[in-house]
Amino acid sequence: MTMTIAPTMFAPTHPRSSDSSTLLNLLIVDDDRSVREACRDAASALGHHTATSQSAEQAFWFIESQTVDAVLLDLNLPESEKLDILRDIKRRRPDIEVIVAAAHATVDSAVQVMRNGASDYLAKPFGMRELKLLLERAEVRLKQKTEKRRVSERIKSQQGFGKIIGCAPEMDKVYRMIGKAAQSSHPVLILGESGTGKEMVAHAIHHSGPLCGKSFVPVDCGSLVPTLIESELFGYVKGAFTGAVQSKEGLLALAQGGTVFLDEVGELPIDLQAKLLRALQEKEIRPVGSTKQIPINVRILAATNCDLERAVARGEFRRDLYFRLNVLNLRIPPLRERREDIPLLAQTFLESVSRVSGRKHELSDDVMNALLAYDWPGNVRELENCVERCCAMNSGPVIGTADLPASILASIQGVSGKGSNGEPDGKIARISDLEKQAILAAIARLHGDKLLAAKLLGIGKTTLYRKLKAYGRSAVALQP
Repeated sequence: MTMTIAPTMFAPTHPRSSDSSTLLNLLIVDDDRSVREACRDAASALGHHTATSQSAEQAFWFIESQTVDAVLLDLNLPESEKLDILRDIKRRRPDIEVIVAAAHATVDSAVQVMRNGASDYLAKPFGMRELKLLLERAEVRLKQKTEKRRVSERIKSQQGFGKIIGCAPEMDKVYRMIGKAAQSSHPVLILGESGTGKEMVAHAIHHSGPLCGKSFVPVDCGSLVPTLIESELFGYVKGAFTGAVQSKEGLLALAQGGTVFLDEVGELPIDLQAKLLRALQEKEIRPVGSTKQIPINVRILAATNCDLERAVARGEFRRDLYFRLNVLNLRIPPLRERREDIPLLAQTFLESVSRVSGRKHELSDDVMNALLAYDWPGNVRELENCVERCCAMNSGPVIGTADLPASILASIQGVSGKGSNGEPDGKIARISDLEKQAILAAIARLHGDKLLAAKLLGIGKTTLYRKLKAYGRSAVALQP
């Protein structure tokens, strides 16, 4: 029998544009003509472009010569051969969504085909409503994949400052301020929570301006012992204190003509704040143990994650030094205020890890939803560490929610399983809690297929949806 192809089934092979419709080019592969036609009629009624095939050979021809978004696969073959066909489809076109339909469905068989690349699993006999729901989910995944491609293209064409990444409106303000600050010689106070990239912004200001060929000297005021900060900044002469066997030039002098970046400047002891203010005003320093002043010519960039105005009000930071450093002011928004940059950042970190490890990684849609829902108290640094951890924990190309840190999952689900002291509470679980865990675990294991989960759990779909509604949105936030 020859394959049936309607004249308007598929357009000629072409890459799908980023703004095209999410309606599917669906290929139905089944050796039962009545099943093929019923599925084709149901999909066509939803507006999808359909084609049918009765064999693997015909299906492979379609996949290699046409633009196919999704395949509904059901062949009357042994399971091992069916898996071979599934693997071959994914090998030829990894981006295709494959929905496998099978009789005698079990959790193990569903997990097996999904591990081999299937996107969804239909238990036969199935109704057209079930097929419609799976096609709608395939549409959503197609849209998400299209967005991922757009993100990847934006990464490759990113025209920011140095390694700073972000396209959110809040970041546009940061870029404008960096551009203005780079062309100035005034001090800049960079404000932002820990992990937002304050030092990266300082680098961008320095390397985007006329001092780009000069020294950039970072000083972490929060990590140095207070007794050592003075000698690090101003230097010392031989014999100034025990252990000073030779003179040492201070960082303010070493950076002559360049930039000194004072990270966590709010941690400076109050007595050193007075000496730093004098150095900035007089443009000269006196090394520890010396009686001579040394002229300096440096630009000062400072950063802090604390509220310096409150510190000034409490007497913990000098008001005059605050005004001296705060000539130009630049605030970096926390990651929770620019969530639209999370896919861009995550994909960048993912590609960086892949280049180093030589292994290709991909974030599942569930993981991306989890990343978007989390508040990221550690900001971009925490996101980068999270991606690196997921890649280290994951054994396959696709990173799933099981690879995420427990803190992220607990925050999203609103369930930590621990008492107020951070230890397991040791309480006996209620039957309702166990039921909830079983339902959510089955849905997660079946990649969000609620209809199949209901069938395999032995409960009605109406009951399942009612229980999910009772659990609340936070409990099922990771489910499609």
